[in-house]
Amino acid sequence: MKLATYKDGSRDGQLWIVSRDLSMATPAHGIAPTLRAALEAWDSTAPALRSLAADLDAGRVAGATPFDPARCMAPLPRAPGWLDGSSFLHHGRLMEKAFNAPPIPDFETVPVVYQGGSDDLRGPREPMPFVAEEHQIDMEGEFGLIVGDVPMGTTPEKALDHVRLLVQLNDWSLRKLAPYEMSRGFGWVQAKPSTSFAPVAITPDELGDDWRDGRIQLRLHVAINGREVGRAHGGAAAFSFGRLISHCAATRRLSAGTIIGTGTVSNDDPEAGSSCLSEVRVLEILRDGAPKTPFLSFGDRVQMQARADDGSTPFGALDQEVVRA
Repeated sequence: MKLATYKDGSRDGQLWIVSRDLSMATPAHGIAPTLRAALEAWDSTAPALRSLAADLDAGRVAGATPFDPARCMAPLPRAPGWLDGSSFLHHGRLMEKAFNAPPIPDFETVPVVYQGGSDDLRGPREPMPFVAEEHQIDMEGEFGLIVGDVPMGTTPEKALDHVRLLVQLNDWSLRKLAPYEMSRGFGWVQAKPSTSFAPVAITPDELGDDWRDGRIQLRLHVAINGREVGRAHGGAAAFSFGRLISHCAATRRLSAGTIIGTGTVSNDDPEAGSSCLSEVRVLEILRDGAPKTPFLSFGDRVQMQARADDGSTPFGALDQEVVRA
């Protein structure tokens, strides 16, 4: 099933069911008011939500309306946690060169994860505000998932049992601010603005065989002002979601609604392009001696959508304008 959160004037919005082809939608009246509430009582809400989704797909829901991504907030506008990894080693190695940083210890065997801000997650059509272009505004196309309650010490083999929903996201970054924060030894705060999400969160079964090995096996198409800059494949992740969940829950439990990301989707195949501008620029430096591609400017539009081989876009699309705060 596919779930979205419509704006209703509240901070957490209203939970809606979306049809498999993203054409129709209906509110989850009487089941759960919000996605957060549904996740916290998943064993009781999921069967009712699935039944309503089946009725919607079959055209049996009176009053269903055309799905409108412009009405969507992030599927979870506020989450108990947002944990982002660096599962694509090609991207990580390029970022070391970008920031002239020493190699991260055990980078290829132990996941790198930071804890981001989860209190203000953005919807797929919201203009994205920034203080200054001089901060070097960048996008980062990623996949992610939302878990139920995860016990402390959960193994990678058991971790996938706690996956509730899959998501697609843009982990916006301010590259000018990142090196200073990184050099101080704590996590990012100023260098990581609010994260944006595609309109729908989906249960793993929606992807069929494109959900396997704990990875989302789709290409993530990323464009700026309609010009594609990347179409990297999610199957290249060095760490599965099972490994990421287990890593995050090694010494603490995770609450239902916690979001975990893959980090920037990145392939070592040049034909796949890039999911962020920093990667584009580093590759230009390595090839030409200097970067040519600028970071984002006010008025630019960033579009992202994961596509299956049949051309469908399971999560819908992100399409946001970069604006002055």
